[in-house]
Amino acid sequence: MTWKQNIPNALTAFNLVAGLIAITFVLDGNLVIASLFIFLSALFDYLDGTAARLLDARSELGKQLDSLADLVSFGIVPGLIMFKLLSAGCDGSCNLLERYHITPYFALLIPVCSAFRLAKFNIDFRQEEHFIGLPVPANAIFFASIPLILYNQSNQFTFIPLDFFSSFFSNTRVLAILTVLFSYLLVSDFHLFSMKFKKMRWEGNEVRYTFLALAVIYLVLFSLCAIPLIILTYFVLSLFFQKRIANSD
Repeated sequence: MTWKQNIPNALTAFNLVAGLIAITFVLDGNLVIASLFIFLSALFDYLDGTAARLLDARSELGKQLDSLADLVSFGIVPGLIMFKLLSAGCDGSCNLLERYHITPYFALLIPVCSAFRLAKFNIDFRQEEHFIGLPVPANAIFFASIPLILYNQSNQFTFIPLDFFSSFFSNTRVLAILTVLFSYLLVSDFHLFSMKFKKMRWEGNEVRYTFLALAVIYLVLFSLCAIPLIILTYFVLSLFFQKRIANSD
């Protein structure tokens, strides 16, 4: 293994370490810090891929290591976070699934479907230019944003009252439905665009520039609550440009 290959592999290891630290915070009941470590893992995940491309240091070891790290950081950690949130919502419920604490186990779908998604990505060579199924980092970021929204009630950095978001994500049944829906999207056959720019011109990058512009607007208007909206917009835009994305190989 060359020194060039060690750089992206080291960044992947940082991704894994951040995920492992996040697990310790989930076990301590600190879901906000655990969520922040998911975002840190996502940063390292982006950097390791970028470093591998810039240094031309792609390797089979790096590919497999990346998937294993992603399963921990973007599969197990968000699964544990949702298990905690769903468990908290079961107390005092009259719903049978919640009363007998069955609903929290829906969260196990996240790591299981993430594992299938990552395995499929490693053997599916159609995903060089775009993704088939929701990428596991995007799925993890969506669920990591929920504790941040729930525990940031002041909304002092936004121009719009955001009580709706807190109420929406406080509903245990909504969380259960979102868990099942997004787990399905992980293993679905929907074609979703990647954010890799081959050229910076508008032509051929319409969906990417549109997404970036909307993401900035959401962040200005909604602060933390923009995160799930950004992930939702990513999926909706991919559906709108489905045929173009599917033919981008």
